[in-house]
Amino acid sequence: MGTQAPETYSPAKDDVKTKEEKAIEDWLPINGSRNAKWWYSAFHNVTAMVGAGVLGLPYAMSELGWGPGIAVMILSWIITLYTLWQMVEMHEMVPGKRFDRYHELGQHVFGEKLGLWIVVPQQLVVEVSLNIIYMVTGGQSLKKFHDVICDGKCKDIKLSYFIMIFASVHFFLSQLPNFNSISAVSLAAAIMSISYSTIAWGASLDKGREANVDYDLRATTTPGKVFGVLGGLGDVAFAYSGHNVVLEIQATIPSTPEKPSKHAMWKGALVAYIIVALCYFPVTFVGYWAFGNSVEDNILITLNKPKWLIAAANMMVVVHVIGSYQVYAMPVFDMIESVLVKKLRFSPSLKLRLVSRTSYVAFTMFIGISFPFFGGLLSFFGGLAFAPTTYFLPCIMWLAVYKPKRFGLSWFTNWICIVIGVLLLVLSPIGGLRQIILTAKTYKFYQ
Repeated sequence: MGTQAPETYSPAKDDVKTKEEKAIEDWLPINGSRNAKWWYSAFHNVTAMVGAGVLGLPYAMSELGWGPGIAVMILSWIITLYTLWQMVEMHEMVPGKRFDRYHELGQHVFGEKLGLWIVVPQQLVVEVSLNIIYMVTGGQSLKKFHDVICDGKCKDIKLSYFIMIFASVHFFLSQLPNFNSISAVSLAAAIMSISYSTIAWGASLDKGREANVDYDLRATTTPGKVFGVLGGLGDVAFAYSGHNVVLEIQATIPSTPEKPSKHAMWKGALVAYIIVALCYFPVTFVGYWAFGNSVEDNILITLNKPKWLIAAANMMVVVHVIGSYQVYAMPVFDMIESVLVKKLRFSPSLKLRLVSRTSYVAFTMFIGISFPFFGGLLSFFGGLAFAPTTYFLPCIMWLAVYKPKRFGLSWFTNWICIVIGVLLLVLSPIGGLRQIILTAKTYKFYQ
């Protein structure tokens, strides 16, 4: 595509690590283990991507309509697959060096300080907001499971308590040291995501199209339609948010000059993206076909029968978002622990890990209980943070490093992705923010 190879790497004195520095690196979650197989990449990526987002996609379709909705879904899948490939390729683009973290790649491209300020705030917003949303999703699905099983015969329990129950699992799981140690959790989560996605579209198909189904845009007023479309774009952007942990996942795969990690990583990522398509497209299109603009912002809430199947699907969502929470929390734990041991000079220890990670889980639980605006949160954060890190930041880095020939295929492809990503960044948070404001008017805290 007319690209130039990046400059070669020559180690400087600062790169020669002392035994103490190497011990710290090995203690940190991202560098803790490098013996993952290609299929680890597959299920980690499925767990990272398919989650709360897929349940909101039929709702996004109701805001966009058939034509734009189908176009946005397919275009997003293609663009994000391309930018994922770029991330995998750039992981070891400098011979002798691996960019194990998103911000390390940013620092290489934009400079030590600027790269840190460009990437870290965006990556933190993505990962922390996802963890908060998964707290809400886990609590909502537990509540839905309880309500379906009880069928009005049990005492009503507040959503806040279900979020606390969901969080209690993470106080334990958050102590697992690194990515490879959560492999079993991630695998179970990936299997559950495929299962509940199949149930969501299968039950919708079995139920059939509602008698008075309406495919007009959800809103009736012109401003409402405009804001709805913007919110729908944010929902779609949120659904393709796995790029924020791609380099961290690739860091767990062994690499040699003869067999670089990118081959195993890309193989796993490609399998993951095929699974993503098999989950996303049927749920989106069949869900919208069945319910039209009356679909809820969580498709499983719209489905009420058969009860046992919906109860099972909601419990599968719970298992899946447990895994998703851990996958997105691991890079945050890595950042927190890096600051504590490298900047603040704390000694690496089990006690430090226990306090820091428990505090983080408690924080996300508290925010999730306080602001469980599920639909609005999806589109607001989807545009604000996921669009840059997923849709166009990899393209900017690619242009800066490889310098493809101007007006060539690579140059055009990257600039198209950048323009679409910037439009998502600017437009979609507006719709999400409006939805949050409208929901907040009637919401009572801690109910």
